[in-house]
Amino acid sequence: MLGIQVVETRKKVLGGEHPDTLTSMNNLAFTQKSQGNFEDALALMRDCLHLRQQILGPDHPHTISSRTALSTWTERAREMTQ
Repeated sequence: MLGIQVVETRKKVLGGEHPDTLTSMNNLAFTQKSQGNFEDALALMRDCLHLRQQILGPDHPHTISSRTALSTWTERAREMTQ
């Protein structure tokens, strides 16, 4: 998948904690979710959120966006299993 290649390339070139790498991780998580890969999407978004909180801070708009997505996805996953 192209999204995975983009994330891996950004990690190699920019580093795993670079904001652009985190944006690619976030985008890949959304792609995985839209393709029905909920477990992979949730795991990647958890990683992305954790890094964004550390690097950008808890109040940065990108961090808030990731937190909101993860919360929404987690709730939907719970609803689907009930």
